[in-house]
Amino acid sequence: MPDLRPLVPGDEAALEAFLVQHVDSSMFLRSNLRAAGLVDEGGPYQATYVAAFEQGRIVAVAAHCWNGLLIVQAPVHTEAVARAAVERSGRARRFGIAGPYEQAARARDALGYSEHSVVGGGREKLFALDLPALRVPAPLASGQVSCRRSAPADIDRLARWRAAYSIELFARTPGPALDASSREEVARQHEDGNAFVLVAGEEPVSCTFFNARLPDAVQVGGVWTPPELRGRGHARAAVAGSLLSAREEGAARAILFTGAGNRAAIAAYEALGFELVGEYGLLLFGGA
Repeated sequence: MPDLRPLVPGDEAALEAFLVQHVDSSMFLRSNLRAAGLVDEGGPYQATYVAAFEQGRIVAVAAHCWNGLLIVQAPVHTEAVARAAVERSGRARRFGIAGPYEQAARARDALGYSEHSVVGGGREKLFALDLPALRVPAPLASGQVSCRRSAPADIDRLARWRAAYSIELFARTPGPALDASSREEVARQHEDGNAFVLVAGEEPVSCTFFNARLPDAVQVGGVWTPPELRGRGHARAAVAGSLLSAREEGAARAILFTGAGNRAAIAAYEALGFELVGEYGLLLFGGA
């Protein structure tokens, strides 16, 4: 059996030293660690972390987060750290599992789920871009459209878009609970400066978010264009605009993942310069 133990304040440097060995697939963990540390009182970005140690060094970690998501970075001892994090946190596994795909699948099995339990997400393609190589779409470069951080007046619209996004991509159930959680999430991302709106004329036409952000890197998520406005390059311009802001603020790398079958999104991201670097798992369960 591996040497397993929960991580506590004071273990941050050891955890970061492990995670930076797996930079592209550790954005959630590194960003949450920076935002909330290793205390778990159920607040945003907090989690219960359990790590496996070999010769005094972390070789695997699982974090059961405030929102029910279990995040793994566990090339070894995946099942052990996944089970230990969930048991120690005591919170419901109501949301899902995220991490490098094969690890996420092993954690799923260890927790008693099957492939058929997954109602949203799945095997995702993981892409990365060195931001100096970002290719800016012509409509954005020419000023035909512009991208800005969200304003308070955008929150209602973005909450509606987030609910529609969750229904379309993750099979979430429409209704008051989804509306409330979407608004809460969007408001938090707005407050953190991680929400962006693409504007054509004076009308918002698309949005994108950073779902993880560090001084040196950002992770793109929640890209959404209403169906009636698709096919015009708005999503690509929104992502590019957000990445220009990140680059100006010192970030050097961008990460994102998208479904293997989402050909339109993959084509848009590759047009910006993103390159495939691996596979990611975002496995969402019923009741999420």
